[in-house]
Amino acid sequence: MRVTQSMLSANSLRNLNNSYLKMAKYQDQMSTGTKITKPSDDPVVAMKGMFYRSNLTEVEQYKRNLSELYLWMENSEAGIEHANNGLQRVRELVVQGSNGALSPDDKKSIAREVEQIKNDLVQVANTQVAGRYIYHGTDTANAPVAEGNPPIVAANLTDPAIGQYKVEVSRGVSLQANVNPANVFNKELFDVVQGIQTSLENDAAGLDDLFGRLDKVMNNLTAERSELGARFNRLEMVDNRLAQQEVMATRILSDTEDIDFERVVTDFKTQESVHRAALSTSAQIIKPTLMDFLR
Repeated sequence: MRVTQSMLSANSLRNLNNSYLKMAKYQDQMSTGTKITKPSDDPVVAMKGMFYRSNLTEVEQYKRNLSELYLWMENSEAGIEHANNGLQRVRELVVQGSNGALSPDDKKSIAREVEQIKNDLVQVANTQVAGRYIYHGTDTANAPVAEGNPPIVAANLTDPAIGQYKVEVSRGVSLQANVNPANVFNKELFDVVQGIQTSLENDAAGLDDLFGRLDKVMNNLTAERSELGARFNRLEMVDNRLAQQEVMATRILSDTEDIDFERVVTDFKTQESVHRAALSTSAQIIKPTLMDFLR
């Protein structure tokens, strides 16, 4: 086969162009830190990267859901604790008001303090998180208790249809964010506190019966707080599991897409040396004039 000057030039230019492409590839990898810059570079790596990145996006969304659950549960627990403290004070006032040595005016003074605690309980019952009422089940747009004398409790508070406000924390797994509205700031609680206030104001009997009902209300609050604590413990377990999944998915994604920087730098330097040698050789083979061949 006859080899001409044009063939030598064309082959040299094609090889030099391929060398430039390889160096450009290594430079892109060093600048981005990833093995591929477009799916056509390596379809298998691209597909695996999309899969693991999708897993990471899913985990990040579940972690945001967890943050919402933490916020609801922590506020719910704080509200129940505050209500328990208030009811404990009411209990002490009932014992104090049962003293036969007190005058009607003394009992009215105690009733004023009970009234203030009652109003405070209404405010706690209407606690909002991000504009949603946390003690009204799924009916988060409406306040569960309206101020009044006695306070007016929402009629649907005992409706099972609004009982559980759930948030998804993992694929196919949802946790209840709220406490049972029927067991916390219910009609019985405010009826008992209102009854104690009225009885003290009017110097009437019946405090002993109200005292027993108050203990039951406080026991219900304590039981609901314990149930909330159990769900909070599970929430922390889910949080730890998601953190482990995030670490594993990140590591696998890094193994799939990230470059071995030292190796890429070495390959780039090797290719650069080959490219310079090719340039030098081509300069010797492809002579620009006839006189260079006659020398």
